[in-house]
Amino acid sequence: MQELQNKKWTRDEFENVRKDVLTQWHTGKEVDLEKAIAYQKGLPKRKIFSHVLNKAKEEGITLTQPRAGVPLVLDQIKLLQYLQDEGEADLLPTTIDSYTRQNRYKEAEIGITESVKSNKSMLNGFPAVNHGVSGCKQLIESLDTPIQVRHGTPDARLLAEITYAGGFTSFEGGGISYNIPYAKDVSLETTIRDWQYVDRLTGIYEEAGCPINREPYGPLTGTLVPPFVSHSVAIIESLLAAEQGVKNITVGYGQCGNLVQDVAAMETLHSLTEEYLRKYGYGDVEVTTVLHQWMGGFPEDEAKAFSVIAWGSVVAALSHATKVIVKTPHEAVGVPTKEANTAGLLCTKQTINMLGDQHLNTYSLKDEKVIIASETRCVVDRVIELGQGNLAQGVILAVGSGVLDVPFAPSRYNAGKMLPARDNEGAIRLFHVGNIPLTKELKDFHQEKMNERARYENREASFQMVIDDVYAISKGRLVGRPR
Repeated sequence: MQELQNKKWTRDEFENVRKDVLTQWHTGKEVDLEKAIAYQKGLPKRKIFSHVLNKAKEEGITLTQPRAGVPLVLDQIKLLQYLQDEGEADLLPTTIDSYTRQNRYKEAEIGITESVKSNKSMLNGFPAVNHGVSGCKQLIESLDTPIQVRHGTPDARLLAEITYAGGFTSFEGGGISYNIPYAKDVSLETTIRDWQYVDRLTGIYEEAGCPINREPYGPLTGTLVPPFVSHSVAIIESLLAAEQGVKNITVGYGQCGNLVQDVAAMETLHSLTEEYLRKYGYGDVEVTTVLHQWMGGFPEDEAKAFSVIAWGSVVAALSHATKVIVKTPHEAVGVPTKEANTAGLLCTKQTINMLGDQHLNTYSLKDEKVIIASETRCVVDRVIELGQGNLAQGVILAVGSGVLDVPFAPSRYNAGKMLPARDNEGAIRLFHVGNIPLTKELKDFHQEKMNERARYENREASFQMVIDDVYAISKGRLVGRPR
């Protein structure tokens, strides 16, 4: 196999791989690219994700989108119709089950059979590959709202083929963001190559006049990810996708809890992504943003959980995110009911409606934006430099050396040397810089922020701060203070 390159695949290269991809499960036989393109072209604009996102961006409004996925087609239709009609969701998801994410389609098939027998959901999502093109089309034709594929799959090639042919117009994930936080033993070379396939497939649809939105996964490993880390991954995955012909990209960020830092992060994410796309010749790519509401531990009490949801909604509104991924008051106890999912949507929409015309414009916000932008440029520029003209190789070298380091990731390919913790105001800083290539000025800034918290709490700055911060929200606080 030739060395991995950040270079647009030729049609012959793509078709050579495609023959094998479509044989991974028998429903791959249902995929006919010409028919799929014709089907996508026939979709009304209200069902096309990129159209709805671009319109919202132009109008300056924030759209709401839940998470939702159950094993059977009719049950998934009923669930999404309820969230569309009762929850007033602007965009809809289809969350994929864990077996499909691991390409274990036989086990997914058993889960479907058991779900039918027991009349209970025996999978934690929708097995789109097993249901095939026809099953996906049933979803698309039963809803008036665009639907996105949300998953967590290192190798999502067959999933993309089937869902695109079935009429889905948005696909989440990327070679870094759906590998390092999700898999232990999968190499970056493998996932970047597999996601080049997904992006090239997206580009082929785009060239045929069928716009399909792509969304790198923003939160990575959760709520203690410094903004510059998730920004760097989003920008790099956007550059890799754009090279393969993707024209509509939604970059994401997971709420960290400090209002000023979160708003600054969302605003810089959009501007930095556009900056790098323009710089490297992809200025025709349309960029939108998504805020993921709190991804960490949730209070078990529903009333307290609603406050966490509302807090995320405030960030989405004040940062004017294009869309927000909404959580439910049942996050702490398991899979939410459709009613709980709807309650989260309505809580979010109400908060956004009240704050939609307001702006946060303070000196601390401006300072935070400068800090995040500087940190992000340090990392992205070094990744590009390491690649010596080949961004794909630059990513592999950067992750292996800790230049790009995702905290608390399970992947053995991730250095894991950088450690984040909260400062005295709850913003995410670096307790240990590791090999992140920050300037001396930025390193000193992080050290002083940690020392400031240590002085306030009358303890040494230590790893215990990191542990305390991980569990803080579930105990009703943002910063993990000692008892």
